[in-house]
Amino acid sequence: MPAQALEDRMLAETICSAVSAAGLGIAAVTAYRRRFLTATRIAAYSLVPLGLVLTGAVEWLAGTVFSLTAWVGVGVLGLAWALFMTTRAVERRSLGKAATDTSGPRAAAPAASAPAALGKAPRPADRPKGRAAADQGDDFSDIEAILKKHGI
Repeated sequence: MPAQALEDRMLAETICSAVSAAGLGIAAVTAYRRRFLTATRIAAYSLVPLGLVLTGAVEWLAGTVFSLTAWVGVGVLGLAWALFMTTRAVERRSLGKAATDTSGPRAAAPAASAPAALGKAPRPADRPKGRAAADQGDDFSDIEAILKKHGI
């Protein structure tokens, strides 16, 4: 292992251990103030860096952060993301123009956007006549029969 990589790993491990120790100290002070739930949460957060050091994740991360190849890979991923977003924006713009250019039927009729009058009975001129009125009467007779059956 090169000397520079060993120094980088040792520095990262030292920083993570110091952060964990400081967090556990803050958790102890918080527990002394009888805020045990908060102290437990702080202790949990402060043990995460120590766990990362012990699993070797910090060593891998230190090797990745100081690697030129890794940064070139990050740049390539950024370029790919930018290309995806550009094509998506162009596609949305072209779909938006296609939707506004068509003069086909609309999804909702113009009268559908008008609010209905709630709680008001239709005027006599608006009531259905003929067969529709008879059908409406049949609907109410069914409801009346159900209500009478239940004694209401």
